[in-house]
Amino acid sequence: MPPAGAGCGQFGAWQTALGDDVSVVGVQLPGRETRWADPEPSTMGEAVEAVVAELTGLVSTGHPTVLFGHSFGGLLAYEVAGSLWRQWRTWPRALVVAACKPPREWVGAGRGLADDEDELTDLLDARGLEAEDMDEDSRELMLEVLRQDARLSLSFAEPDQPVVDCPLEAWGGRDDLTVSHEHVADWRDYAGGEFQERLFPGGHYFCLETPAPALELLRSMACQSPIDTKGGTL
Repeated sequence: MPPAGAGCGQFGAWQTALGDDVSVVGVQLPGRETRWADPEPSTMGEAVEAVVAELTGLVSTGHPTVLFGHSFGGLLAYEVAGSLWRQWRTWPRALVVAACKPPREWVGAGRGLADDEDELTDLLDARGLEAEDMDEDSRELMLEVLRQDARLSLSFAEPDQPVVDCPLEAWGGRDDLTVSHEHVADWRDYAGGEFQERLFPGGHYFCLETPAPALELLRSMACQSPIDTKGGTL
């Protein structure tokens, strides 16, 4: 699940890299890439329910699935994991959140961001996109998607039972100026079972800039099973 202001196209090369044993299912929220014309969800809950409905339509609830989310996508993946349990009484094989602050840090965090053009611009510029990567119209569209996701995050409230009862991994970039090592470690409070924190070389977009180490771990998690030798879903 991609970070705020982005679509799942950035994960397009992951299927080739992971091979035939793993099926990569990208989460594409409305209002970006192939879904520009679709109306945006009004709340986080609405977005989560739409993702769960599509996911369970594509992947049977008993199939080994690893949920992965980067930054805002990590919060979305966390919410999807909880919704899968509430609706289907099933947890994913693992939940992996990358460059993502723990849920308590998201409560009210987007307040003011949606209307702060300078802060939105700083977030976009942090991605290191070159001028040739997008024209002015594309830049404005990306800023609007960031604004939409900031508004969406404002509807997030921690659930009454915030713990996920599946293996939880929190990943961070050693040079990330947005998500600190302490933020990564604080995800431990949301783990009902196994918990693992990992730090990688790079900044906030470490898993996109140098994906190989992350992909090797994800492939191992998706394919490891004591009772099922078939590939998993990411």
